[in-house]
Amino acid sequence: MPVPIKSLQQMAIFVTVFTGGGCSLMYYFMQKNFARSDYYRLALERLTGHPVAMESLGAPPLKAHNIHLTDRHNRIDHTSAQIKIPVTGSKTGGYLYTSSSKSNPLDGWQLQEAVLQLRDGRRIDILASGTEALDYTGEGQTETWF
Repeated sequence: MPVPIKSLQQMAIFVTVFTGGGCSLMYYFMQKNFARSDYYRLALERLTGHPVAMESLGAPPLKAHNIHLTDRHNRIDHTSAQIKIPVTGSKTGGYLYTSSSKSNPLDGWQLQEAVLQLRDGRRIDILASGTEALDYTGEGQTETWF
């Protein structure tokens, strides 16, 4: 018994919409999982507590965007996490490069490194205090992280 073409078309549309919705939902939950993690929250808390970095961004308001899941800077396992968080303020934006670790899986996360890389090339060490927090990158230099 042959199946009508119209039924096959409707089924193909349904499967496409269902698959696309499922992928979108999975992406949303993965981003939500990152935002709830301690290593992510620790980094953003340190950034919001750093007046030089916040002034450079033009924040508040500070907006943390979705992490790029395919970015090679984002690596997470049971005892270490290295992530690159896109952030923007009213003046400019950039990336917050962070590195966190814990001695064993049951311990809490400790922020090891947090550097804000602005679009104009300036780098601000979030964990440093005062004037030593600013680190200007010269033109033509390449940077390697982690």
